[in-house]
Amino acid sequence: MTRNILIILIIYFLAGCGGKGGGDKDKAPETALVPVEAVTAAARPIDASYSGTATLEADREADVVAKTGGVLLKLMVEEGNVVHQGQILARLDDASPRLSLAKVEATLRKLEADYRRADEMFGKKLLSLEEHDKIKFDLDNQRAAHDLAKLELSYTQVVAPIDGVIGKRMVKEGNLIQINQPLFHIVDFDPLLGILNVPERELNTLKPDQPVSLVVDALPGRRFPGVIERVSPVVEAASGTFRVTCRFKADAQTLKPGMFGRIDVIYDRKQDALAIPRGALIEEDGETAVFLIVDAPPAAASTTHAKDATKTDATPAAKTEAAATDAKPAPGVPALQAQRRVVRVGFADSEYVEVREGLKSGDRVITVGRNAVRDGTLVQVLDGDAPPPASSVPVAEKTQ
Repeated sequence: MTRNILIILIIYFLAGCGGKGGGDKDKAPETALVPVEAVTAAARPIDASYSGTATLEADREADVVAKTGGVLLKLMVEEGNVVHQGQILARLDDASPRLSLAKVEATLRKLEADYRRADEMFGKKLLSLEEHDKIKFDLDNQRAAHDLAKLELSYTQVVAPIDGVIGKRMVKEGNLIQINQPLFHIVDFDPLLGILNVPERELNTLKPDQPVSLVVDALPGRRFPGVIERVSPVVEAASGTFRVTCRFKADAQTLKPGMFGRIDVIYDRKQDALAIPRGALIEEDGETAVFLIVDAPPAAASTTHAKDATKTDATPAAKTEAAATDAKPAPGVPALQAQRRVVRVGFADSEYVEVREGLKSGDRVITVGRNAVRDGTLVQVLDGDAPPPASSVPVAEKTQ
């Protein structure tokens, strides 16, 4: 029993010696001030806007398919060529359809001659009405067959169904083409559409004909104007969003289908809104707040500096002198602290947000370092607007 007690006392003694011998010596002096960057709230123009991302798609595009079979004899266009509706894109072998048309035309001429004679005989009461009508029916039937043969012959010339650009060619000359086989893909670049899935809270703010602008990743530094073409009146229950279709005018040299970009819809503007950077906002506990830079109370500054002084490894006399020296900030340089302030925001764009309640012009809010402070934390502002407080220098440095 005595031995166990002795071992415990030795452990406590060694632990105490180790703490005194190395812990305080290796521990760096604590700095009371947290470095932050701040921005002054000021009046500036600000837009009320909604921003979203979308992939551009063509309003009109079509697959050109073969309406008859045959060998592809000639390609008239290539990928990237601009074509117009009705323009010939390719020619198929037309020998068989042409012969079929000639055969039908011969039969048609014979029936037309038969009908003329029958009509004369019917006028002279030499032919019954039944026989007259039968010959007329055969003639009409042959005329329809003739039109069909002409149509089949026209199908050997493949034409563009819409204006646009050849986006893809899927056949080569000499290929045997089957009916309904895809030959070309045509894309109409003007207009291009960007479809946004917008939260339902914006349903009453976004309207047709509102101006929009587009920035695409493939063309940095360029902004393309557009307009809202239509707004879906239905909110999808699963996502809580509705579709907004934006239209952009472009050509084959700029915007292209498939490009990904950001669309900004500006629906209102204020010229003198009190604004701060979006990075200053804090969303927590269902509130929107900022950290305001204010003067620290003298008592808080004195307590902090005195506490720092006692933490140095200087001699007792030096500690007493440092505590007396740092009991208050240098004359003319007040200590600063962070103060949490709940605000009510309004319009917001990509960089700034309007503050409608909680701040006034000239207030400084923390933008960088706000996650490292709490309400009442002493701070050092690094934005260069004001000289740093004298108390920001560590006590250990002053006593040397």
